[in-house]
Amino acid sequence: MDIPDLVKQELGDEEIQAGVTLGDEDAVCFTSTRTLVYRGEGLLSDEKVAAYPFDFERLTISEGRRKTKFTLVYTDGKRDFGVPGSRADAVLERLIEGTLRASNAIDAEEQVTGVFRFSELTLVITEGRLLKHIGSVTWDNDFESYPFDAVTGLDFEKGSVATAIVLVVDDRPERIKAPSDQAAAVRKTLQEALFAFHEVASLSDLNAKVATDAEDEPDDSSGLGLESGIDPLVSDDDDEGDGDETAAPTQTTAPSEPSTQTVAPATDSADDGGDIAALEQQVADLTTAIERQNERIEAQEETIQTLIEELRQGR
Repeated sequence: MDIPDLVKQELGDEEIQAGVTLGDEDAVCFTSTRTLVYRGEGLLSDEKVAAYPFDFERLTISEGRRKTKFTLVYTDGKRDFGVPGSRADAVLERLIEGTLRASNAIDAEEQVTGVFRFSELTLVITEGRLLKHIGSVTWDNDFESYPFDAVTGLDFEKGSVATAIVLVVDDRPERIKAPSDQAAAVRKTLQEALFAFHEVASLSDLNAKVATDAEDEPDDSSGLGLESGIDPLVSDDDDEGDGDETAAPTQTTAPSEPSTQTVAPATDSADDGGDIAALEQQVADLTTAIERQNERIEAQEETIQTLIEELRQGR
């Protein structure tokens, strides 16, 4: 793509890292700090270039029949620009990649490999992580990030209308539902990124490797458990022995036969195995309850965001 002279003047010391042609002479260029939208000279307008820094607070997208409008909200106001609908996905990927790098949410050389939008859910897949945003806006700073180096499992649960992506991070499953018509693309993009990151060739190989890596992690416990086998410094027998030593000595004139004492082995009355099983069940029940509560909170947050957006629009 040829860089127009007006864009070169606007660049200064910056370099163009990516670009998307919009047809005719129009183009969108991306630097490390901002987006430059170039409009070529037309019958009723001169050529111009507009800059949109990556430090925006919110990003919303409005799709029309032929064009898609990007609205970026800053602390001092909002700005927008439109692109042909066929170029919207490419522009969105580079736009989100730029803001993630600017906010240090991803590494400087980490690239976005796919962006998927499902109603109020936006998924971003990069070379090193999966990011999830829920809300009426397409993107803002309220998102969750799941690094690939913390992934301990991946599975897909296919349903009639949606496919659940089960991404296990630090042994905790995260379920993300993707509509059936886009599930295949999400699966392909996510698997390719994870396979490349962990250097495997199949889903079974990935799960085997990340499970092995998780098992190989060192145990942080001190090793001093309830049944560590360490004898106490002072025992009941020692106390009894001390009492005998304080008694007055007696003298015998005849040797006595040595006496023997048999000590019955001690047995634990508590069933430790049963206690551990009960504790594990309690932990599992609590985990399930917390996950359900988190789902309810997320649903409430979505409702609140929708109400706020409607109030802002004057509904």
